Amino acid sequence: MASNNSHGRQAESALRQCRITLNRNSLPFDANGPWYTSGLRLGTPATTTLGMGEPQMREIARLIHRTLSNTTIALTSKGEKSRANFVLDADIAAEVKSDVAALLTDYPVYPELDLNLLRQAVPRN
Repeated sequence: MASNNSHGRQAESALRQCRITLNRNSLPFDANGPWYTSGLRLGTPATTTLGMGEPQMREIARLIHRTLSNTTIALTSKGEKSRANFVLDADIAAEVKSDVAALLTDYPVYPELDLNLLRQAVPRN
C-alpha cells in the first residue's frame, strides 16, 4: 500500500473492491494477529484452471501493484491510522475493474454458458 504500516485486511478489501480476490494471511510471529494480518495469500489454481499462464499472471501482478500503490490507510475520528479502513483512488479502482473485466473476457469461468442469453432472460434492476 502507498502508506506505511498497512494491514493485510486493508489490502484484501481494496483488491476486492477492484474485483481481485485473495485472502489476508498471518505470517509467523505476526504482531497483527489473524484478523488484521501482515500478509496476503495468492493462489494460482483458479487462474491456471482457466488456462492463464505467465503473461496473465504478470498482468494480475500489475493490477495488484496498481491498486495497492494507490491505496492509503484511512484515519480514525481520533486522527489515528485505522487498522481496517482504507482510501482507494476511485479513478484507479474503475481502471483496474475495467482491466480485470477485459482479462476475464478471454478466460470465462463457465465457458459453456451463453452469457448474452442469460442477460436477456434475467431482468436487471
